[in-house]
Amino acid sequence: MTHQPVPLAQLVAHLDAYLRVREVPDDVNALNGLQVENSGEIGRVVAAVDASLQTIEGLSARGCMLLVHHGMFWDGNQPVAGRRYRRLRALFQRDAALYAAHIPLDLHPEVGNNAVLARQLGLSGTEWFGLHKGVAIGVTGAAPAELRRRDALVPALARTLGITPDAVRLVPGGPEEVRRIGVITGGAGSAIAEAHAAGCDTFITGEGAAHTYFDAMELGVNVLYAGHYATETVGVQALARHLSERFSLPWEFHDHPTGM
Repeated sequence: MTHQPVPLAQLVAHLDAYLRVREVPDDVNALNGLQVENSGEIGRVVAAVDASLQTIEGLSARGCMLLVHHGMFWDGNQPVAGRRYRRLRALFQRDAALYAAHIPLDLHPEVGNNAVLARQLGLSGTEWFGLHKGVAIGVTGAAPAELRRRDALVPALARTLGITPDAVRLVPGGPEEVRRIGVITGGAGSAIAEAHAAGCDTFITGEGAAHTYFDAMELGVNVLYAGHYATETVGVQALARHLSERFSLPWEFHDHPTGM
């Protein structure tokens, strides 16, 4: 099937509005939105979690839009040398555009990491909780029947994320009978108290500091750490699928697990 290229400017305008990248507060170095342009036309969307050199060099076709959660400029205003030069050179060689969406993707109600993972787990009666720079980012909801037992959580989450059960760490601070689950993907171990305050007996995130073990045990919350990377694979794929359906573009996901 032949697909017509879409103007880069048209895709960017849609993404900026759909994700509200100019409204959602984020770290200044996130640089949400178009980070690197190409010659002006996009024939394929490639989703990935990180704008790593490995990801960029894996682009097999020219004229792609690389859609990522973690962009290229987290280290701030730096010379175009070393790692930054190699990544930019690889993008230019492939005539690839780079678009990044960090917190705007985390909290999006349709394609956001937290909303998508909550839907995939079957949570019902969902509500928002957990503030990031004054904006609610997490999703909490009632556990479905198949997740009401704590010992079912690890294998179910592993299946959902496509990882092995031994990649999920359970801190069994809460009850064996699970009622309400909170989700904030990525590095949200510091939000255990917010999950508890929102009525959650179980909290799912990617990673947290060592002391969060005691936060979980003393607050009475089951905490599942499934990896920063793994928990944030769901949003970029949902967003790429959205673009594909709206603009009739092929899309693919480039998976580069970090084990972290």
